[in-house]
Amino acid sequence: MASLKINRMILTDKLSSIANVRHGFFTRNRPGETFGNRNCAYRANDDETAVDRNRSACAEAVGTTLAHLITVKQRHTADVMIADAPMHWREAPIADAIVTTTPGLSLGVLTADCAPVLLADKSGKVIAAAHAGWRGAFDGVLENTVAKMESLGTQRANIVAAVGPCIGQASYEVGPEFIERFVAKDTGFARYFTNRQPNGHCYFDLAAFAADRLRAAHVGEVIITGQDTCAEEATLFSYRRSVQRKEPDYGHQLSAIAIALDR
Repeated sequence: MASLKINRMILTDKLSSIANVRHGFFTRNRPGETFGNRNCAYRANDDETAVDRNRSACAEAVGTTLAHLITVKQRHTADVMIADAPMHWREAPIADAIVTTTPGLSLGVLTADCAPVLLADKSGKVIAAAHAGWRGAFDGVLENTVAKMESLGTQRANIVAAVGPCIGQASYEVGPEFIERFVAKDTGFARYFTNRQPNGHCYFDLAAFAADRLRAAHVGEVIITGQDTCAEEATLFSYRRSVQRKEPDYGHQLSAIAIALDR
C-alpha cells in the first residue's frame, strides 16, 4: 500500500520506514472532523492566531514546533533554498522548495491543487519539501530540489519521493495553449493529456508529470498518494473548486517533513 489515509493526515509507507524521518500530508480536518478548516496559509482575510494553531498542530505531528516549522514565499518558481536554522515565515525568501540536513527543523509547503512533494534520503540525513504546480514542475523545481539534496551528500538513487494530494486529472481541464507549451518543450509530454474535447481542451495529469520529472532526475523511489484535491472536498482544500463555485476564498493544506532530534 503506497499510502495510509487518516482523518488528519496522509502518510506513505516508504517515507515512514526511514529511520529518524517524520512526515505528513495534512488534510483540512482535525481528528473527528468533516469539512474542517485547518487552513495553514497566512492570507489577508485569515485569523493569524488560528493559522498559528493549525500550523502548530502539523509541526507537532512531525515532532517539531511552530517555531521550527519553515515555509517559504511560494511563487511557482524553480528556486530551492537550504535551511539550517529556524526562520519566521515573514522573513522567508521567495522559493518553492526547501532542503535541510538539520535535525529538529520541519520543512513545509502549502498547496490547494498544486502538488506537494516530500523527499528524504534513505539514511535519514537529508530531506526536502517542494511545491510543484504545473509551472514549477515544468520549469524544473523538482530537478533542482534533487540536485540540491545531492550537493548536501545524498545519492539520487537513495532518495525516496512522495507526490502528495493534488488536483487529479479528471478535474484538471486545460486549454490548447497550455497543451502546446508542454508539447513544444517535449513531444513526449503529450502523454499527460487525455480526453480531448471539441474545443481543443484536454485533461492534464499533474501527479504523473511530477512523478516522471523525479524519475527522470534518477530518484530511487517515487510514490503518488493519489488523492484529488478538487474532488475530495471533505478532506482537502482546492483553488479550482472554489473558482468553479465562485467562492470568495479558499484554504491551503500543509505538507511537512522533519528529521527527528533523537538521532
